[in-house]
Amino acid sequence: MAGFAYFSVVTELEKIAYKNKLKVAGRQIIEQRIAAAKTLINNAQEAANNEEKSSAGDKYETARAMNQLEKEMHSKQLAQQLKELALLHEVKTDVVYTKVGPGACMECAGMVFFIAAGLGKQTIDEKQIIFLSPQAPLAKTLQNKKPGDQFVFSGKEVVIESVY
Repeated sequence: MAGFAYFSVVTELEKIAYKNKLKVAGRQIIEQRIAAAKTLINNAQEAANNEEKSSAGDKYETARAMNQLEKEMHSKQLAQQLKELALLHEVKTDVVYTKVGPGACMECAGMVFFIAAGLGKQTIDEKQIIFLSPQAPLAKTLQNKKPGDQFVFSGKEVVIESVY
C-alpha cells in the first residue's frame, strides 16, 4: 500500500511529482470543505431569516438562537479550513527530504504519512495516505526523524522505511 511499493526504482523527480499530487489532492479536499462550510453558513442564515417571517414569541427567539449557534459553528469550521489551506500553501513539496518535516512523505509498515495538512486518512489513487498537520503532536514527534528511526503509532513500535 505504500506510495511506491510497486516501483522498483523511484527517481527524485517521481518522488517530487508524487508529493505534488498529494498536495493538490489535499488542496481539493480543503476547498470542498470550505465550500460546504459556506453553504451551511448561508443555509443557517436563510433559516434564521425565514424564522423571523413565520414565528412569534419564545419560539422565534429559540429558533433564532439555534440558527445563530449553527452559523457560528460552521464559521469556526470555515476559519479552521482556511487556516489549513494557508498552511498547505506554505508546504514545499519540490524537495526530496532526508528527515521528517513539513512537506515530507514518510513510509513505514505499509503506511504513507504526508506532513502537510491535518486531513486524516484519505484515499488517493486507491492508497491510504495519512495527512498530518505540521502542528499535530505526531508530526512534532516525528520532526527530524530519518529512515531507520522508530516511533509509536496506534500503540505499536513502527520503523521509518523511507523519507522523501
